[in-house]
Amino acid sequence: MARESMEFDVVIVGAGPAGLSTACRLMQQAQEAEKELTVCVVEKGSEVGAHILSGAVIESRALDELFPDWKEQGAPLNTPVTEDQIFMLKDEQKATQVPNMLVPKTMHNNGNYIVSLGNLCRWLAEQAEQLGVEIFPGFAAAEVLYHEDGSVKGVATGDMGLTESGEQKDSYMPGMELHAKYTVFSEGCRGHLGKELIERFDLAADADAQHYGLGIKELWDIDPDKHKPGLVVHGSGWPLSDGASGGFFLYHTEGNQVVVGLIIDLNYSNPYLSPFDEFQRMKHHPVLKQYLEGGKRVSYGARAITKGGFNALPKMTFPGGIIAGCNAGTLNFSKIKGTHTAMKSGMLAAEAIFDELTQSGEGSKELSGYAQKFESSWLYDELFRSRNFGPAMHKFGPLLGGAFNYIDQNIFGGKIPFTLHDTHADYAQLKPTSECKEISYPKPDGEISFDKLSSVFLSNTNHEEDQPCHLQLKDESIPLGSNLSTYAEPAQRYCPAGVYEVVEDEQGQRFQINSQNCLHCKTCDIKDPAQNIKWVVPEGMGGPNYPNM
Repeated sequence: MARESMEFDVVIVGAGPAGLSTACRLMQQAQEAEKELTVCVVEKGSEVGAHILSGAVIESRALDELFPDWKEQGAPLNTPVTEDQIFMLKDEQKATQVPNMLVPKTMHNNGNYIVSLGNLCRWLAEQAEQLGVEIFPGFAAAEVLYHEDGSVKGVATGDMGLTESGEQKDSYMPGMELHAKYTVFSEGCRGHLGKELIERFDLAADADAQHYGLGIKELWDIDPDKHKPGLVVHGSGWPLSDGASGGFFLYHTEGNQVVVGLIIDLNYSNPYLSPFDEFQRMKHHPVLKQYLEGGKRVSYGARAITKGGFNALPKMTFPGGIIAGCNAGTLNFSKIKGTHTAMKSGMLAAEAIFDELTQSGEGSKELSGYAQKFESSWLYDELFRSRNFGPAMHKFGPLLGGAFNYIDQNIFGGKIPFTLHDTHADYAQLKPTSECKEISYPKPDGEISFDKLSSVFLSNTNHEEDQPCHLQLKDESIPLGSNLSTYAEPAQRYCPAGVYEVVEDEQGQRFQINSQNCLHCKTCDIKDPAQNIKWVVPEGMGGPNYPNM
């Protein structure tokens, strides 16, 4: 069955903050210039926001530019930050609160807002549709399409109605080709099409190795007497050890709810480490437990974070398209924030695309004006000033790295006259089990800590079971071969959803992939030491359905 095709001026992949800001800014310019423009956004989630997961404390800087009247328009930024607290956890009971005067100023949140990023994206989608953007949720962009000259032609959505073996069901529907003069890839961290484009056009040739973290998050209803709207709590230290680094967050949002989470840098070396279990035992620390005790967990999710920053940014443009937002790595890790930077990168992309379409009326060329727009923007300045933050933490650890960052940010304003680099890929940092200590995790108590399967249930994750597996092994012998013998098959532990198991039955050992559990976090695509797992999109609408995350 032949694919049908549709033509647009611009196709945008992913209805996150970068993609939706691109769409809105394109249509705003078209209205100002009284020009017609056709813009389409495809989103693999069942609805806009279904796959969005973030802390999130956001700066409104980009939103102020995009919609200066956002308050009057009802944007869901309802909880201004009222207080910052930062702790260093010493052990399972003790902690030291860090005085604000000793905290790098990039981590001060005065003037920021605690939000559900999913709800903000839903609001942005409403604004985009009012401006004339077509948004297609439930359609996964599965393939990049190219012209004969190698420039990007658009994308094709995935086929629907295939069995696990690839045969057509009665419900089979072929994917649709979406052709565009320019295509924007704003898939979020480790987008599988963005990854392909970075390799195909060698966009990371002049960049440091990209770095990632895994963010795990829960939403809780808590006792109203313990609720402090606007309180932002951050910290690091226990229980992470053996060189593992990361930090926790707990934010008091509206409606007697808090969000609590842990971000673990994916450059850890001990293959026995389980990010999920580190998070579960961390919640028992009194700094966090005091708010959670007596409450009820209502949602769970996980997502990888692109955190390499300025030094790891690839070239973002190529003939016929651009990579934007966290797909490129625009998160400012010194602020632990990526929403305002993703939005700004999308807005700059929109301006470069509109300029090109206005001047030539044609597409498929390189967006030559983007680099200048980016380099003269506050986004470039902000990312440049934070370029040393991540490398310092990786090289010197949380204490000495924190001291370096205090000097760099508070005294030099991020312009200390040298640049630190971390050129080691995260997946390559795993050590063999023979060099590491096995980690024993406490059993969950069902009140503060929980198991993986009950957690995945709260993410509302669902996939059609009889479909091709979207977690592809390049070499099926590796999991039970070198990965098991050398690293005790770490996929069993780094996945926060219980997707990967080594099981034994009467036939012996086998590597089982429970793809229906997948949260689309992308950790397996990043951390597998053999780079053997390739994450691709499942059928549209599959995955988590986050309500308020």
